[in-house]
Amino acid sequence: MQTLPASLAEHTFLAGLEPKHVEVITSCATAVQFPADRLIFSEGDEANQFFLITDGKVSLEAFHLERGSIVIQTLGPGDVLGWSWLVPPYRWRLDARALEETHAFALDGKQLRARCEEDPALGFELLKRFAAVVEQRLSATRLQLLDVYSRSY
Repeated sequence: MQTLPASLAEHTFLAGLEPKHVEVITSCATAVQFPADRLIFSEGDEANQFFLITDGKVSLEAFHLERGSIVIQTLGPGDVLGWSWLVPPYRWRLDARALEETHAFALDGKQLRARCEEDPALGFELLKRFAAVVEQRLSATRLQLLDVYSRSY
């Protein structure tokens, strides 16, 4: 069985990260699992962590009064769940639900924000990686909006 640092270092999101930064991230990480159909977080709740998915599937959902939950994107192994821990006011922007049993590493966002303040190189590296995650989520949201509104007419 691999150690936590070795498992984290193999996650796609952390590929190529300096070993000293992987060590810092590892100090903020715990292994977690979510059963199928478990709500992981809800829009508007406090966001002080993010997840590196290693196994399973998670849906990102937006709630619409007339249509209920709309799946914006489905995430799986190698994906990152959550970026709201990085941007004030640190509130989730969507709901996240495990579609099947899901295993991940939970990273303590408060602790990691403090470590990034101490080490700007780590902060910059994480910011670059999370900018790509945010761009991906915006693209997925755009595609869902186009799909929803194309069916309205």
